[in-house]
Parts: sequence; C-alpha cells; structure tokens
Amino acid sequence: MARLRTFVAYRKVKRPYTRKSKYRKKSFVKANPVCKIVKFDIGNTQKKFSYQLDLVSKSRLQIRDNALESARLTANRALEKQLGKANYHLKMRVYPHHILREHALASGAGADRFSTGMARSFGKPTGIAAQIKEKQPLISLFIEEEHLKIGRIALNRAKHKVPCSCGIIVKKTG
Repeated sequence: MARLRTFVAYRKVKRPYTRKSKYRKKSFVKANPVCKIVKFDIGNTQKKFSYQLDLVSKSRLQIRDNALESARLTANRALEKQLGKANYHLKMRVYPHHILREHALASGAGADRFSTGMARSFGKPTGIAAQIKEKQPLISLFIEEEHLKIGRIALNRAKHKVPCSCGIIVKKTG
C-alpha cells in the first residue's frame, strides 16, 4: 500500500474544487473517499453538563481526517479511563468535506514511455480533509466542574495529535 504524503503538501486552504455530477464527463472527481472518523458524538449525550471545554485552532489550515480521528481516540481513551462513559460528552465539531487529490508522476526506469507529464493533471482522490478557520472549535467536551482538570488533560493530549497550534477555552453552560 502506498504511503500517505506528508501534511505539508495539503496544509494550505484552497478553494474546494470537488465537482461531482451525474454525468460522467462533467464529473471531475470520480470517487469520494470514505471518512475515517468513526463517531462524532461520544459519551453521555442526554445529560446537560455545567462546563464546556473547546479545543480551538489558532491558525487557518486543512486537517486530514486521520489526524482528527487520532485526536478523538486519544481524548476519548483518557476520559473513559478516568471518568467512565456516563460523566462526559465529547463532540467532534468539524467534518472533512474537502477531497484531496494527487497527481502521481511515474518515476524510475522506463517512466518516459508511459508518462503523460502534466497533461490531465487534475489528480486522483487520495483522502479528505476539513478546512479549518482561525479560532474555530475542533472538539467540544461537556463535563462537570469536579472533572475540569481531567478534561483539560484529555484535550491537551488531543492537541498534540492535530497539526496546528491549539488552545483550550473553558465556558460555563447555563
């Protein structure tokens, strides 16, 4: 299986050009890759909690879906070990809509015989990413006051999985 390209190749936010049409000739993006984020709401979704912690991006960029899933898993694991499933509600606040494309050029011996160069260079879909604005919340955690320290630790661990600098904002709900 081919390796993922480094994040630097997709960091800049570009105009989302994902033209899909029911007519094959007019549709440039032939396939839509599957989102790797398994769940967007975790924990106790019915209970109203008194505090909300937000993991907020400090810059404008794109974040791949596997980085978001990794952050979600890390935060959820820390919370579930300390609090159990009933004492928190973790919510993913972004969805990866933007389709990442790659124009793979042939390299090596004999590549010039079947290479097209930059002709038809639109690229094949390789993955999806979420386009993030500055100060946009990525993950929200709803929790009680006595568990604030554990919530901060969990979001701090998730912060290290995301490829941008992030901050944690604490709000009192209701």
